[in-house]
Amino acid sequence: MLINEQIRAKEVLVIGPNGEQLGVKSIEDALTLSNTAGFDLVQMGGKPEQPVCKLMDYNKYKYERNKKAKEASKKQRSNNAELKEFRLSVNIDVHDFNTKANQVIKYLEKGHKIKVTVRFRGREMAHTELGEDVLNRFYETIKEYGEIEKKPTMEARSMFMMVSPIKKEGK
Repeated sequence: MLINEQIRAKEVLVIGPNGEQLGVKSIEDALTLSNTAGFDLVQMGGKPEQPVCKLMDYNKYKYERNKKAKEASKKQRSNNAELKEFRLSVNIDVHDFNTKANQVIKYLEKGHKIKVTVRFRGREMAHTELGEDVLNRFYETIKEYGEIEKKPTMEARSMFMMVSPIKKEGK
């Protein structure tokens, strides 16, 4: 946005600090008007030959705009970060299994939903019950922190289940 002396138009439509139209004025008149009122002259838009300028405290406006943008990005981040996915395999080792379970517990405590997936490769497709056993064993490990939202389901070459955090009375 252009402010004060950066505005290059000869005439501008001036809008007061409370939103009232002050009319079309030359740039020199508009600048003296803004200086006497103790505001900045800020170009808001309009046609290139006659831009619309508003009398306002530009630093306050910039601060409010940044504050709104941060708030919006914070909300967007919290909405996007709700689903975390963890992949297991049919023949997962005990240590790997426990590490994944500990990571899932941390996310469940933060309030995220979890998608746990078991991927089948090659001949493992003939024994999908082993994948379901892994998912059930995984749930038994984390059941104090989460509850099954969607039971283990096959989809193409993988089986997945959804786990959501247990709702606490205090929240």
